[in-house]
Formats: sequence, structure tokens, C-alpha cells
Amino acid sequence: MRFVMRATTEPLEGNLVRLSVEIDEPEFDKTLVDVAKTLASQVRVPGFRPGKVPRKVLEARMGGAGALRAEALRESLPDFYARAVIDSEIDPIASPEIDITSGEDGGAVSFDAVVQVRPLVSIPGYVGLQVTLPGLGVSDEEVDRQIDRVRENDAVLEVVGRPAVDGDLVTIDLHGTDGSGAEVVGVDDYLYEVGSGTVTRELDEELRGTKAGAIVAFTAPAPGDEQEEISFRVLVKEVKVKNLPEPTDEWAEESSEFATVAELRADIAERIARVKLVQSQMALRENTVAAVAGLVDDADVPDVLVDAEVNERLHDLQHRLEAQKLGLAEYLQATGRTPDDLVGTVRAEAQRAVKADLALRALAEAEELSLSDDELDAEIATMAERMETRPAELRRQLDTAGRTGAVRSELRKGKALQWLLDHVELFDEEGNPMSRDDLKTDAAKESEESE
Repeated sequence: MRFVMRATTEPLEGNLVRLSVEIDEPEFDKTLVDVAKTLASQVRVPGFRPGKVPRKVLEARMGGAGALRAEALRESLPDFYARAVIDSEIDPIASPEIDITSGEDGGAVSFDAVVQVRPLVSIPGYVGLQVTLPGLGVSDEEVDRQIDRVRENDAVLEVVGRPAVDGDLVTIDLHGTDGSGAEVVGVDDYLYEVGSGTVTRELDEELRGTKAGAIVAFTAPAPGDEQEEISFRVLVKEVKVKNLPEPTDEWAEESSEFATVAELRADIAERIARVKLVQSQMALRENTVAAVAGLVDDADVPDVLVDAEVNERLHDLQHRLEAQKLGLAEYLQATGRTPDDLVGTVRAEAQRAVKADLALRALAEAEELSLSDDELDAEIATMAERMETRPAELRRQLDTAGRTGAVRSELRKGKALQWLLDHVELFDEEGNPMSRDDLKTDAAKESEESE
């Protein structure tokens, strides 16, 4: 006769499940024997070699057979619970509350484990979900801006007598002192572009409308320290305008690898189009995940999942800082953030990540996206290769730790995401429909055509 462990589940309110487990007496007796052997090898009893202490003597040393049984229950219940989780295919997201219902004194053992499980959320509207992507069209204005950047390389500066406007280059003497009168900024004949904002916003405001010979004085917050102010004094020596060469074929031939402006414009348009294609390809996945996550009601997201995600992200940040030999305090000072700011930002990111996870799991269920044993075996083989171990050994470890279900869930989530990418409706920023074919590279299109 084969003695086994049996597990049944009962759904409760509030995303809880009662997992009821029954363990036949002979099955639990195996645990008693194992625990007795382990303790016998650890305790020292005069007259007995380590590992050779009889069970009766061991029980007497522990205070009786009940004490040994209690130790066996303490040691074995987590393993029996893990096995029951695998057998019943539930997805716990928190530690269980275990209550032994029978078997504390002898015989078969039974216990109930009440545990919070991952919810199956509602994602109304996932069919026909719309996603906005950066447009792929290249306008003449965009090409013109790039042409102007090329022309600026050959620009000639001309001194003008008119007041300075944004885009002009002014030659200035710039000096600044702190509250103690010490000079903290001092530079002469500095060529500065009005409107660039590379020094302070206040400098641009003061320079607009000035002419050569003007002297302006003002105060502005010190960079990185809003509490400290710097007193600036600026002498405007010259106002210069950038004269750009005419975009003729002769200029194009001298300043680029192309013989005509038309060829240069065509090349610039092609390069802009390639950049936009990459941007849209990257945005497709990110915006699709964000869109389906937005279908999940915040009230359906368990705090325990968000808390776990926050802790994992903070732990990862700490490791990355340690790798750079930085402390958290230094990081906060460098970024100008408080601990509360950091935790708030991380929590918002964690909330979005958990909603996306729940949404993809729900979609996998709604569309009945199954996973074959062959697909699971292939993924475990890939993981085993990365970890430099045998697939069979990794599968055993995953089964023992109750992680095989997590691997299966991740693969199904991947299928759900691919389903979404294949079915969402795509629009550009102006509301025009976009075709998936437009998001494919030329190589991908040629491959499909050859197939």
C-alpha cells in the first residue's frame, strides 16, 4: 500500500485560500525517522557515539516522544506545505498561517494553511486596446533643422550694433561673488549664446536686448544650492550674429559627401526615418505594457506584491551603488532627493510593474494561452545552460523550491505580451492609424517576403 499526502483547496474572501493537507501516518513516520537521525548525529550522550544514540534515549533527553514529534512537525510542515502548493497549483504571494488540526500527539497529520494568493484581475477593454507611438513621417521642417545644423559648422560670425536676441553670440566678461564677497565665477572674453541657458536662466533674461558696452548686474541661485545666491556683474563687449551659408549645391559638395543639396536632404531624411523607426519599435512594447496595466484597478493590486517589488528595487539600487562604491546618502545628495522622495518614486514604479504583471497573467487566462511541456523543457534547458548545470538537476531544484510554476507563468506572460503586440491598434501622435508592416525593418520585410 502506498502512503501519500493529499491537499485540497477552498477559496476564501479577500484573495485568501485555505489549503487543507492530510499526511498518512507512515508518510509522517519517515519524517520522524529522518529528524531522529539528524538529532542523534548532533547531540552528545555519554556512552554513545555520535549518530548512534537510540531513539528512546534521544526522546528521553528531549523530554519524551512528544517533544521529538513536535520537532519533527516544526521541521517538516514547511516542506509538506511547499509540496501541497505545487500539487494544488496555487500561487501564494505571502507567508501562510498554518494550523495543525490533527496528529500533534500521534497518528496521521493534518493541517490547514490559509494563504493570500495572486488575484486574477479584470482587464476590461483589452480587446481593441489602442496604443500611441511616435510617428514615422519625416517633415520638411525636420530636414531643414538638420540642414541648418550642418550650415552652422560653416557659419561666419558678424558683429552687429543691434540689441541681442536669442541665438546671438555675445562676448562678455562674467564675474560672480558669493555672500562673503569671494569670487566664485570669473571669466573674460567668454563667447556665450543668448537663450542657451548654460549658465543661469537669469543671465539670458538680462542679456536679451543689450548692446555692446552694456553692464548688467543681478543675483541668481547658486547651481545645486537654491539657498545660496551669487551676485553677477556682466560686461557686454560684442554682439555677434551667425551668418549661415546659402544651402547651394556648391556648399553641399564642399561641406558634405554629397554633390547636391537634394542628395544631402535625402540622406538626412533617411537617417531621421531610421531613428524614428527605432523609437517607435521601442515604444511599441513599452506603451503596450503601460496601456494594458492601465486597465487594472488600483484597488485590485495587493499591497504585499507592491511592497515586495519596492524592497527588491531598493535592494537592487543598493547593490548597484555598492558596486560604484557609493552610499545611499551620497546618492541622495547627488540627486537632490530625500529618502521619502526616493521611496515614493520607487513605489510608483513598483505599482505600475505589479499592475502590468497582473494584467498579462489575466490576459493569458482570458485568451487561454497554454504552455506545452516541450516549451517548458526548452526554457529550463536554456536556463540550465546559462547556469552551467544539467536541465534535469535544475528541474529538480525548481520543483523542490516550488519555482517551476513561476517559470511557467513567466513564459505564459511572454505569450500574453506577444498576443497584445499582435492585436493592439496602433496610432501615431496625430491620431492616424499605423501599420505593423511600417514598424518592420527592411531585413524583416525581405525575410517575410522570401518565406
